[in-house]
Amino acid sequence: MTSVKMLYHLFQYLDVELDLPGAGVFKYISFRAGMAIIISLGISLLLGSRIIRSLKRLQIGEIVRDLGLEGQKEKDGTPTMGGLIILLAILVPCLLLARLDNIYVQMLVLTTIWMGAIGFVDDYIKVFKKNKQGLKAKFKLFGQIGLGLIIGMIMLFHQDVVVRLTPEMAAKNKYEVLHSVQMEDATAPGGIKEMVYCKTTLTNVPFVKGNQLDYKTFLGFLGDNAQAWVWIVFIPLVILIVTAVSNGSNLTDGVDGLATGISAIIALTLAILAYVSGNTIIADYLNILYIPDSGELVIFSSCFLGACIGFLWYNSYPAKVFMGDTGSLTIGAIIAVMAIALRKELLIPILCGVFLVEILSVMIQVYYFKYTKKKYGEGRRVFRMSPLHHHFQKLGMHEAKIVTRFWIISVMLAVVTLITLKVR
Repeated sequence: MTSVKMLYHLFQYLDVELDLPGAGVFKYISFRAGMAIIISLGISLLLGSRIIRSLKRLQIGEIVRDLGLEGQKEKDGTPTMGGLIILLAILVPCLLLARLDNIYVQMLVLTTIWMGAIGFVDDYIKVFKKNKQGLKAKFKLFGQIGLGLIIGMIMLFHQDVVVRLTPEMAAKNKYEVLHSVQMEDATAPGGIKEMVYCKTTLTNVPFVKGNQLDYKTFLGFLGDNAQAWVWIVFIPLVILIVTAVSNGSNLTDGVDGLATGISAIIALTLAILAYVSGNTIIADYLNILYIPDSGELVIFSSCFLGACIGFLWYNSYPAKVFMGDTGSLTIGAIIAVMAIALRKELLIPILCGVFLVEILSVMIQVYYFKYTKKKYGEGRRVFRMSPLHHHFQKLGMHEAKIVTRFWIISVMLAVVTLITLKVR
């Protein structure tokens, strides 16, 4: 992995081998996280205006359908594919500051490039091929399923994806133990306790005593073979989460700054979750799973946060650029994969509550319309328009107010998410 070792490894060499004053600060996650936000913001703000000018020059503008919403036609021709700004603002500081030999960072870099490419193709077809439908839904779905399959396989079988448990718990549940460590513990006999690193499908469960669930529990009828067949449960769940969250963020990206601001709030929450999950002292105190090496996700979350805030500079009302599917599909997939990596995927309905409500509003609207059309001969609607944010627009609420209120709801959901770490 020497070819991918960037600034972290360079400064580690300068600190250890050359004893360069100040070089050791790079080993601290907090310092690199702060630098990641600054660099990501800088890229968004400095390159954003140039990219927007290039998009205008190439006439890469959004063709806005007339949905009868106030101020909608004024947006016609606004540059799209602005998700390229987000991708650059995430990947560049990540490649510079994160440990690229870390499996969790590799997963998130893969996710960003994978879904960014799918979204880019979709936007390209819409803009250059003048096809409003973009990439066919089945191809998007194949891409999301493919990503979910890869992430699920990595989580199940990669040797670096482990959790730390007590030897007693590992033995009781017959987990595969990779290695053990001796740790200082004043309450243990002799002041030393043994912990083991295991391959397991354990995850954290909100509001439940013990705070842990093993997916192989659902296959208890298989007895000792449950662990071998747990992929039947786990991989479809990962695919469902990746697909649902990426589509949820895509649907939420319908008014200026909505998806971007919500994603920034979620990114900050994920950074906190990554920090506590990767810190042995805090993880033990909160009685959550300690996940070795997951602290590096704080760096990626910081890149993600800086990218969203920087893009919001241009995407806030009235938007100078839209992220397009290049951005909206990507940010949803990033959120999903990061939650899965941190074993906090069961918190997604809370943390991504706005995304969930948006996608449910579409499902309810479509189902009810088809049901009433079949029963009464004419389709009826639950909402004036879906996704939900368009319903409020139809009620006469200004989109800036809708966005602000959805942000407030997202902040409340983020606080509830963090509270679940202790309340059970």
